[in-house]
Amino acid sequence: MHIRLLALFLFISISTWAQETAPEKSAALPKAQVFESKQSVTIDGKVVNLNAKAGTMELRDEDNEPIALFGFTAYIKENGGKDRPIVFAYNGGPGSSSYWLHMGIMGPKRIVVDDPNYNQGAPYSLVNNEFSILDIADVVMMDPVGTGLSVPIGKATGKDFWGVDQDIRSISLFIMQFLKAHDRLNSPKYIFGESYGTFRNAGVMNDLLGKGYALNGVIMVSAVFDLRTLFFAPNEDLPYLVYLPTMAATSWYHNKVADKGADLPSFVQKVREFTEKEYAPALFKGNRISAAEKSAMAVKLQGLTGISAEVWERANLKITADEYYQELLRKEGETVGRLDSRYKGINIDPMAMSAFTDPQSDAISPAYTMGFLDYYHGSLGVSKDLLYATSAYSKEGFRWDWKHQGNNFWGADAAVTTLPDMAEALSKDPYVQVLIMNGYYDLATVFHGVEHSISRLELPQSALDRIVMTYYEAGHMMYTHLPSAKLFREDLKKFIENTLRK
Repeated sequence: MHIRLLALFLFISISTWAQETAPEKSAALPKAQVFESKQSVTIDGKVVNLNAKAGTMELRDEDNEPIALFGFTAYIKENGGKDRPIVFAYNGGPGSSSYWLHMGIMGPKRIVVDDPNYNQGAPYSLVNNEFSILDIADVVMMDPVGTGLSVPIGKATGKDFWGVDQDIRSISLFIMQFLKAHDRLNSPKYIFGESYGTFRNAGVMNDLLGKGYALNGVIMVSAVFDLRTLFFAPNEDLPYLVYLPTMAATSWYHNKVADKGADLPSFVQKVREFTEKEYAPALFKGNRISAAEKSAMAVKLQGLTGISAEVWERANLKITADEYYQELLRKEGETVGRLDSRYKGINIDPMAMSAFTDPQSDAISPAYTMGFLDYYHGSLGVSKDLLYATSAYSKEGFRWDWKHQGNNFWGADAAVTTLPDMAEALSKDPYVQVLIMNGYYDLATVFHGVEHSISRLELPQSALDRIVMTYYEAGHMMYTHLPSAKLFREDLKKFIENTLRK
């Protein structure tokens, strides 16, 4: 009897010890949440009824393991059918959520702003977005991980998403999984990116094609494909060359140019030709340029920009974007916008050589942020317990990995570009078309930089003919300018319809 009691005691003790020392079970993964609502938009006098879904989708990796809750807002036309085009849209940053495009041009509602002026405080107005394309296509607004409601889950961390290649991978995974989950695999497909979103687009279009997902069209708004066009790096002439036409256009707008010509497009064309034929050869000479040549070139630059020849000469004929923002309206005590150089604001340090703020961002951000959040938690019905991150910049550990496959030579990052990705996709798919939409007054991603990149695509003319370039007399977010928003819709609608023709 004592032996039996001893054995029972030992069994209970060992069982208890095993339970106490067993590894803790991993915490349950958070669940995706979707909030559904009915929305509508009136376009060209016709009402389009929409089923809206806002929330998150569980994203899985190539081994079917959960890696993120991916935030999105989808607008699907009631009884639209599987053959209806579907557009996946996002902003850039990298690290920006999609609420700018969402409330500026893509969704059923748009924020009213006093373009190109500063806006008063709340209340802000949300109105019917007559410039949307929801009459001809369904739209899915995507928020990359770290933005919106998108967060890593499981074993994944931010660094698995925060980088050129990591981002391309996760965006492609979401698109493929969303199409499958919503029975849209056979729908005409489009990706739509703004700013860094265009850099992303070039990679995603090729990545998706490699996995068997051919796109009908790719829309690039305020594009950049080669970051050399934006970096004023040492011994690099390229950014000075591609920025000059936008600087000149800005000076034209602010009436700092004596000879404005017939209109803005013709004036810009004159500056393009000057850049290629005169400015580029002068910069290429470096310190071998003669004093007389340098002085003559400075005078010509003054004529195109309104900035004095003395300043140009002192700057060795090279003025950075930051210096331009400050210099153009320095005497007036003002600075011009980076995202949209039509905007101007107070220059708090007239002696500074770089701007402290961006007037366009200052002018519209409160309206977009408050207007969107009110709509998101109100009309779309997303729980107020969920925090929508307008950007990832404050996230712990957020740091972008700029390495991209194919950009590394001799162990060094020789370039930061996705242009070869676009070239590969265009060469492998003879039907995909690309629309690039440019703002003349965009000093963040300049139009001549895009033109330079496209002119470096070593493709046959038949492929180049599938790239359409459009221009607007506004900035980075050209849709804040209502005449440009109207034209934007017309151009985008025409592009989508053209890609559907048999």
